[in-house]
Amino acid sequence: MISGNKYRIKSRGRFTLSAAILIILAVTASYSLLGLSDASSMTEQAYLTIEVQYGDTLWHIARTYMPDQSDVRKAVHQLCLLNEITACGLQAGQTLRIPV
Repeated sequence: MISGNKYRIKSRGRFTLSAAILIILAVTASYSLLGLSDASSMTEQAYLTIEVQYGDTLWHIARTYMPDQSDVRKAVHQLCLLNEITACGLQAGQTLRIPV
């Protein structure tokens, strides 16, 4: 004769607290694994809009408006990708978005 084990809850408060902690840990772990708790995914990038003047180059614009510590070559590449342009396709009167 095989008897099944029956479990009894002796302390309802302790059981409720344990269940709540397990649920909180499960939710926190799932948010971390899915990347939902990453602050960078929740922030919106701000942009400065400028109008290209005659004689401006992407190199000059990148050196003027991008952060000082950034590599100018990477900044030019970032501006090209962001504005969907090529370095030789820059024209006076064109508007560019620059990340701030």
